[in-house]
Amino acid sequence: MIINNKIKAAEVQLTGIDGEDLGIVPTSEALAMAKKLKVDLVCTSLMSSPPPCKLVRAGAAKEEAQQVRKREQKAKVKEIRLTPQIEEHDYETKKQQAERILRAGDAALLVVRISGKEGEKAKKLLEELLRDLASVGVKQSGIQLSGKQAAVQVNPIA
Repeated sequence: MIINNKIKAAEVQLTGIDGEDLGIVPTSEALAMAKKLKVDLVCTSLMSSPPPCKLVRAGAAKEEAQQVRKREQKAKVKEIRLTPQIEEHDYETKKQQAERILRAGDAALLVVRISGKEGEKAKKLLEELLRDLASVGVKQSGIQLSGKQAAVQVNPIA
């Protein structure tokens, strides 16, 4: 994002503060207008000629850039391990941990370690946990039973 005096183009396609089209204006005139209105002149793209620029309230451009960077950061997947014979208190603790992860914007991978014929019990446990977490997250796909574990990924609600 290029701001104010760093814009090197001779003229720009200018958009006003309220989104109104001001047409093609020399860069010096656009900068003078921005200075007069006490706002920033922000170039949104360098891929066209003349580059599109808009007048934005002072400081908003930096805030917007930070928000875009924050949104672009890939969500982490954090694993929570359980066992089919989990106690009620431990279940509540794991549920709260998953809620905290989802509210922070990260995905939670719920994994139940199984041995022998605990597959159905593990699946029921994950289904119950998914119901309890429905307010803060949605499952990415179905519950996968594979070998010694049952797993499901829960993504945060956007």
